[in-house]
Amino acid sequence: MGFAVERFDHIVINCHDVEATGAWYERVLGMTRQTFGPNHRTALSFGNQKINLRPLGALADDPEWVTGSVEAAGSEDLCFITQATPEQVRAHLADCGVDVTSGPVTKTGALGPMTSHYCRDPDGNLVEIAVY
Repeated sequence: MGFAVERFDHIVINCHDVEATGAWYERVLGMTRQTFGPNHRTALSFGNQKINLRPLGALADDPEWVTGSVEAAGSEDLCFITQATPEQVRAHLADCGVDVTSGPVTKTGALGPMTSHYCRDPDGNLVEIAVY
């Protein structure tokens, strides 16, 4: 192998409504929304990570914004790590009016055992919030 990757830089989530999706991630997960590029794309940032929000059908308006072979909203399974306690995660989700679909449950992440809560974003993506 000539090289090895070291980390993700960003991911892209296809969504029905960029405004609603961005607002949910800001309110529920504390991310910061930003606008970038000549076509005023929307991204969410947290730590050294970024999620670009791509509206369905964006290719028609911006041919340079390519996507995977299947353009679909709600097909992602995302796991986010927090330093909060599982009890704090559960309470915050309840305060935000977010339904917990599962949790707390023990799962295995990249660094070993973690406690997770699962919910869904406005597009139906599965969002896992985990604590090591």
